[in-house]
Amino acid sequence: MYYDPVEAMDRVALEQLQAERLRETIEIARRSPFYAERLKGLNPDEIRTPADVVKLPFTTKDDLRNQYPHGLLARPLDDFVRLHASSGTTGTPVAIFYTQKDLDTWADLMARSMYCCGCRRSDVLQNTSGYGLFTGGLGIHYGSERLGMLTIPAGAGNTKRQIKMILDHQVTVLHIIPSFALYFAQKVREAGYDPEDMPWRIALIGAEPHTEQARAKIEELMHIKAYNSYGLSEMNGPGVAFECVHQKGMHLWEDAYIAEIINPETGEHVAEGEVGELVMTTLKREGMPIIRYRTRDLTRFIPGKCECGRTHRRIDRITGRADDMMILKGVNIYPMQIEQCLMAMPEVGQNYLIELIREGVSDQMRVKVEIKDEYFVEDMRALQGLQKRIAKNLCSEILVTPRVELCQSESIPKAEGKAVRVVDLRGKE
Repeated sequence: MYYDPVEAMDRVALEQLQAERLRETIEIARRSPFYAERLKGLNPDEIRTPADVVKLPFTTKDDLRNQYPHGLLARPLDDFVRLHASSGTTGTPVAIFYTQKDLDTWADLMARSMYCCGCRRSDVLQNTSGYGLFTGGLGIHYGSERLGMLTIPAGAGNTKRQIKMILDHQVTVLHIIPSFALYFAQKVREAGYDPEDMPWRIALIGAEPHTEQARAKIEELMHIKAYNSYGLSEMNGPGVAFECVHQKGMHLWEDAYIAEIINPETGEHVAEGEVGELVMTTLKREGMPIIRYRTRDLTRFIPGKCECGRTHRRIDRITGRADDMMILKGVNIYPMQIEQCLMAMPEVGQNYLIELIREGVSDQMRVKVEIKDEYFVEDMRALQGLQKRIAKNLCSEILVTPRVELCQSESIPKAEGKAVRVVDLRGKE
């Protein structure tokens, strides 16, 4: 029934294990330059329960950037065998280092996650995620192999080849981002196949926020069961939390993490079931432990027990961000990236507006750009060429192709005080 007996561990024993591992994590973290200073004066013996994690300071993304590249490493650089980095960030990146033991732990958590939603050794998995610094591709890949599944590292794009491999090798499990899943279902039909006749039965979806309606649409169009997941590079990558077969929230693996949900403004814990910012602490990472990391992701703990029998708490799907970062098609995007790109073009005026829109169940980005008067001409071919060039430049920077609308100078309304650069119109149009 379970990949690892710890999944159904008694809550009292689980919390004792968390407290023990938290004390060990503090001792390991203190070997890094950053935490040696941050945790100075703290006595690990004061940590008796997981709730005592509140005695420790928060860690933020700015802390990770400021300590780049090696300020958070608790072991010599020679002990590390892998580096991943967050996608789509500006300025100094956030780099996460892994020892071989850390990679083994991650693979085990991924195998556990896949098992809990019905994946088995006899399955064949096709990974349609990109590989590289992004953790999603390799995290799923190694977890699949750890579980014993035949694993096909197909990578992103090339739908014709994807369809051929699925049919040739009778693929039963897909790892696919939600927006691509909806597109892929359409392409399967256009290729002359009925999704109901495809061999697949499970889709592992994640990497970008999506609604329950989007999941239902994926399941309807693809004739597949789609399971939500949560992960972030700072906590290894995918495999932090995963849905079981009952699809009633994601089990967060509490033997490997301590999770808190706080009010983003006050830092205090919110009531059970209330939405707040997720804060995470690693418990099994030996090379680069991270303590009380403010993810900025908004979610809630789901009260009650899951009928699958797993005792690890469940979190709801991510409902948004507590900062200005946007996630689109699995890529982290900051408004400043768009501004820097636009302002480097001589034709662009002083104002722009980023609109997040929803078409059907797919999220899209529309960028309205004011063009200087001398370039806003009546030559339609010239304007279309400029529109395509702006879209291409933006795609090179943010890895997503937005829809670009050219506007006359002074035509985009200006807000009083601080400029409004991003407007979320999803569900409002």
